[in-house]
Amino acid sequence: MAYQQIKYEVQDHILTITLNRPDKMNAFTHVMMDELIAAFDAADADDNVRAIIVTGAGRAFCAGADLSEGGATFDRAARSDRKTAPLRPNGEVEWSDDAVRDGGGRVTLRIYKCLKPVIGAINGAAVGIGVTMQLPMDIRIASVDARFGFVFARRGIVPEAASSWFLLRIVGISQALEWCYSGRVFPADEALAGRLVSKVVPADELITTARAIAREIVENAAPVSIALIRQQMWRMLGADDPMEAHKVDSRGIYSRGQSADVREGVMSFLEKRPAKFAQTVSKDMPSYFPWWTEREYK
Repeated sequence: MAYQQIKYEVQDHILTITLNRPDKMNAFTHVMMDELIAAFDAADADDNVRAIIVTGAGRAFCAGADLSEGGATFDRAARSDRKTAPLRPNGEVEWSDDAVRDGGGRVTLRIYKCLKPVIGAINGAAVGIGVTMQLPMDIRIASVDARFGFVFARRGIVPEAASSWFLLRIVGISQALEWCYSGRVFPADEALAGRLVSKVVPADELITTARAIAREIVENAAPVSIALIRQQMWRMLGADDPMEAHKVDSRGIYSRGQSADVREGVMSFLEKRPAKFAQTVSKDMPSYFPWWTEREYK
């Protein structure tokens, strides 16, 4: 598709998605939401894409929601460009209606379901949805120029984009609450200390560093294995017992053990040569995948 507010560029099996409203500090809009979801749909369907980098154009990663509507920014009933939820006979909002759903959450849930590894390359200001959209990305690295802020309480709103699930699992409940209670904007070194990002690098090395991480995956890992590993790891964050992991691990070992990729992986090691994995995500996912029941918004 033709994108208006993001760039979609594939080179050497690495897709770079760039938030592309630099004159607005890449502020998040409904158009950007739709385009990000479409981009991840396209990436999952394209076997040529083996890894994904998400970054921002200009001096910001994403400065949060576009606030050009002023006080009506988050009030759907006051905006002609947003659908409002129907009311129940008692006048209560029909909370299960799709119109209630948070746009940032639609994006993060799509990233969560992605079958390719996702690297966030945080180049500048990242506040509100600009930081919460990063949370389902697998690896987050930051420029020294990056700034982060869970500013919701300072805007009279609450954290969105399913961040109340993601954030505390990444940084722990106390750190998550301290950042969300204060709503302050903090520098990259604090994000590193709080384990929000795994690395801070000079600004001119950010994309090079992200591409080096992506390239190591592309050049050495089996795409089907990566897709399975990604979902195994993320979905086990919500498991209630290690037996749930054992069930999925066992299915993976049993099914992949019979695959051409595993034969290639073992023989390439024994023969001391690079592996050439031929199986693809579009055609060769095992029959037990997916092993979960998709949740509905209701």
